[in-house]
Amino acid sequence: METEKGKTFRYLREKREVSQDAKDRLREFNRAKKEILGALKEKDMTVNELGKKLDRPGHEIMFYLMTLVKYGSVEAGDIDDMDEYFSYKLKK
Repeated sequence: METEKGKTFRYLREKREVSQDAKDRLREFNRAKKEILGALKEKDMTVNELGKKLDRPGHEIMFYLMTLVKYGSVEAGDIDDMDEYFSYKLKK
């Protein structure tokens, strides 16, 4: 007996609707992710530098940056000369 792959997924997708709020949040996350990764391609940056470059508040940058660190797209780099801020870089 052969089972059909993806049958459960299709069934659940038809039965459950994703809220517009969840779709909007995902869209905003993807936009922020693209901006941050694009900025880090140029050079390693701190949270403050990213905030100024992308014109976003520091707490937003930190939230998205920590998510990217958690899932392996970005990693912490060196600490600055005054031992205050870490720079972040793309993970190779």
